[in-house]
Amino acid sequence: MESRIKKLSEQMASGQISCLELTKAYLEAMEKDNQKINAYVRFTPETALETAKRVDRKIASGEPLLPLEGIPMTLKDNISTKGIETTCCSKILTGYVPIYDATVWELLQKQNAVLLGKTNMDEFAMGSSCETSCFGGALNPHDTSRVAGGSSGGVASAVGGNLAVYGLGSDTGGSIRQPASFCGLTGLKPTYGAVSRYGLIAYASSFDQIGPITQNVEDAAIVYDTISVYDEKDSTSRGKVNAPVCESLKNSIKGRKIGIAKEYFNGIRDDVNSAIQNAIKVFESLGAQIVYFDMPSLKYSLPVYYILACAEASSNLGRYDGIRYGYKTAHYADRNEMVCKTRNEGFGKEVKRRILLGTYVLSAGYYDAYYKKAQNLRGELIKAFEDAFQKCDVMLAPTVPMTAFPLNFTAKDAVETYQTDICTVPVNIAGLPAVSIPCGFDTAGLPIGMQLIGNRFCEATILNVAHQYEIATDGQMFRTAEMGVKL
Repeated sequence: MESRIKKLSEQMASGQISCLELTKAYLEAMEKDNQKINAYVRFTPETALETAKRVDRKIASGEPLLPLEGIPMTLKDNISTKGIETTCCSKILTGYVPIYDATVWELLQKQNAVLLGKTNMDEFAMGSSCETSCFGGALNPHDTSRVAGGSSGGVASAVGGNLAVYGLGSDTGGSIRQPASFCGLTGLKPTYGAVSRYGLIAYASSFDQIGPITQNVEDAAIVYDTISVYDEKDSTSRGKVNAPVCESLKNSIKGRKIGIAKEYFNGIRDDVNSAIQNAIKVFESLGAQIVYFDMPSLKYSLPVYYILACAEASSNLGRYDGIRYGYKTAHYADRNEMVCKTRNEGFGKEVKRRILLGTYVLSAGYYDAYYKKAQNLRGELIKAFEDAFQKCDVMLAPTVPMTAFPLNFTAKDAVETYQTDICTVPVNIAGLPAVSIPCGFDTAGLPIGMQLIGNRFCEATILNVAHQYEIATDGQMFRTAEMGVKL
């Protein structure tokens, strides 16, 4: 499948289209189609047009373009942008304008990336449908009666609806890969530490990771190569450990061992299983060797994730009190009432639920029973993945056990919604890289996703395997939505 980023870059460099014309085409499409899918919560036309003019001046002077120069893109609304309101789609951050840029946005600005706007998300990245946003949820561009997924649903909706070429989201328990699966896109969750988290408004600090959502694997590799840089402002940052991943995309995967843990397939829908079994046959035809094994500790993933992530969230969200920034209640008698009322009015139900759960598991008398056990089990899961990668180069699994569910499904069955994370959270617990790519469609024409999981800092390996699958299927697993910009 042809790289959209490379194609547009070549068209601008050759004079087929100017960056200003390209940017205006996206801005006009956003004005027309965003109301259908609610992908964007904030447009940034001034920033976009100013950058586009700067790129056109560079082209006119004969200077070569950088890989992402002039390419229209978007950022999830929890990535800090200096001078541009950043709310995490929460009432409690209404009016908050950062005074600094996230490192990933600094890196993209150096390449003159064209920021079209900030995209919708579940409030503070807590949710699997994007419906906990204070702006209302982003919708699936393939079927607007269905969710785009969460929490990076706005990015997936914008890219899938052709209202951005690519976007950056954050993945705490699957929040890049799940919406990418629902919207038929490529979503890369990098190794923990590969991409700086400086300027990412935290949900759960030991899980959060920024990554790209794109229309194909090569575009994800191009973006990853740009943003995976060591950052001294992030104590967990390691940057890119190996060579640029784009260089290895075209390597043969003959002889590669693709591992399948049987536990990943428990409870997945028949059509999802069928699509992945077909994908396995494609990998076998490319000369890969399929290796089956058991990973019994995977069954602990969901409780471990929700205990630890909610514990970290209860601590991270303690800073929102109405005193320093964001929303503040209008009427109160004293400081304690002001803080209580501000948090009660400013946070949504899902965020309150997770804060309460996190506070509970950290409280005296329950710390050992829940939090400490979850940390111990996290160690077991990390060891299980280390053992698995002694047997294989890459692991293959479903991204989500189902396709995009209908609107308001979460309100009817919150527990089953949590279960949609069962295939994605193990990767975050272990800090591993994983990429979700489309591998088929259900009977309603909705995309099905599979994920390829790698060992730490093996992004090049999983993207190579994913790219070879994309070539072998001739891009037939990607289906563009009938809206937005078509170039």
